[in-house]
Amino acid sequence: MAFRCSGECGIGPCWGGHYGPCHAGWVGPTVLLCIYGFCSMMRPIEPFLTEFLTGTYKNLTTEQVTRQVYPVWAYSTVFLLVPVLLVTDVLRYKPVIVLQGLTYVAAFLLILVGSGVRCSQLAFFSYSIAMAADVAYFSYIYRVVQPSHYQRVTSYVRGAILLGYAVGALVAQLLVSLGGVSLYCLGVVTLISLSIALITSFFLPMPERSLLLEDISSEQEREERNDPGPAVLRRFLLDCKKCYSSVAVLFFCIWSATGRCGFYQVTGYVQLLWVYKQPHNFTAYNGGVEAISTLSGAAAAVAVGHMSLEWSVWGELVLGGFTVLIAGALFLMDLAHNIWISYTCYILFKTLYMQLITICTFQIARLLSRERYGLVFGMNSFVGTVLQSVLTAVVINTKSLRLTITSQYLVYASYFVVISLPFTVRGVYIALRVFQPAGSKPERETNLPVTRQA
Repeated sequence: MAFRCSGECGIGPCWGGHYGPCHAGWVGPTVLLCIYGFCSMMRPIEPFLTEFLTGTYKNLTTEQVTRQVYPVWAYSTVFLLVPVLLVTDVLRYKPVIVLQGLTYVAAFLLILVGSGVRCSQLAFFSYSIAMAADVAYFSYIYRVVQPSHYQRVTSYVRGAILLGYAVGALVAQLLVSLGGVSLYCLGVVTLISLSIALITSFFLPMPERSLLLEDISSEQEREERNDPGPAVLRRFLLDCKKCYSSVAVLFFCIWSATGRCGFYQVTGYVQLLWVYKQPHNFTAYNGGVEAISTLSGAAAAVAVGHMSLEWSVWGELVLGGFTVLIAGALFLMDLAHNIWISYTCYILFKTLYMQLITICTFQIARLLSRERYGLVFGMNSFVGTVLQSVLTAVVINTKSLRLTITSQYLVYASYFVVISLPFTVRGVYIALRVFQPAGSKPERETNLPVTRQA
C-alpha cells in the first residue's frame, strides 16, 4: 500500500509501478510524511505525563518515576540505535517508519491501560524503539524525491514535527486550564493522533532500492547474497571513516551529540523540577510553556537560516558562546524559587538549543554528501544516547549519590559549561587566525570526504 503518483517523469515509471523518485512526484510523499510527523508528535499527554504517572491514575511515587521508569528509555535506546541504523536503509526506510508508528501506539496504550512500575517500564521500552527509529523518518524523504527539492521538503518535514508538538502542548494546556478535561482524556487524544500517524505510514511510497547496497560492487553483491552482514558492515565502517575524517564535521557532530544528550536529559526530567517548585494548589502551565518554547525555538531555527554569517569561521565560537547562555539559563532555572522564572528559563534554554542544533545540522549537511546524512544523523544520535545513559547512571541511578532534583539540574548546567569550553577555545583560535595580517593566513583545512553528486 503506497501513495500512487500518475504521470511520466524523467527517469522512468512513477511510484505506481516501481516506487522510484520522480520530478513531479515530490508533493505526495512529502504531504504524507508531514501528516505522519505532525500526528506522531501531537501528544497532549506528554507535558503532564509526570503528573499522570504520579497522580491518582497510576499512583507511582516520584522516586519510582525518576529512578525506575524514566531511565528505561535512555538505556534501551543505546542498544536499539545501532541495529536500527544498520537495517533502516537495507529495509528501505518505510518498514522502520511503520514500526515507529506501531511502537508509539503501543507505548501510550500501555501508559493508559497498564498499572504498576513494570508496565510503565515496558511502555518506555516501546517508546525507546520509536525514538531509535527517528533516523528513518529524517532520512526517508531523501530517497523518494529529487535533490532539487531537498531544501524545501526538509523544511516542511521538520516544520511538521515542531508544529505537531506545539499544537499538542497548546491543546493540552487549553483543555486542562479552561475545559477542566482530565489527564486521562489527554491520553486518549494522544492515542487517537498516534493511530492516525500509524495509518498514514502505510500509504508512504517504498523507495526502489537500498542506497547502502546499491553502491557495493557487483563482486561484493554476489558475496552478499550468501552472507549480507560482512558487506554491509564493511560499507558502514568505511562511511564512518570518510565522514569523520573532516575536523569541521567532527566538531559539529560533537556538539550535536553532546547537546542532544543534555537536551533530552533536561527536558525528560523538567516536569519533576516543576512539581518540586510549584506552590500548593498551583495550576500547572506545562503545556503552555512547552508550546511557547517549541514555537520560539522554531522561529529561532528559521532565523538562523536567514543569517548572513561566515559559519566556517564563526560557527564554533557561536556554539561555544550560546552554550554558555544555555548553562546560565539552567543555573537560574534551578536556583530560582519562583516557578515563573523557571518556566522562562526553560523557554530560553529550548530556544537556544534549537537554534544551535540547526546550525550543526545545516553545517554537517553542507560538508557531506547526501547519501551519508542518515549515517551521520544516526551516529550522532547513538553517541548522544550513550552519553545520556552514562549521565543517567551517574546522576540518577548511583545509589551512593541519590541527588535531589535540584542537584541534578546543577549537574546539567555544569555539563553545558564543560561542553562550551572546547568550542569557545577553538572558535577564538580560528577567529584570531582569520584576522592575521594578509599573506600570513594559512588556509583552513577540512579534509572533507569526496562528495558524490546525487
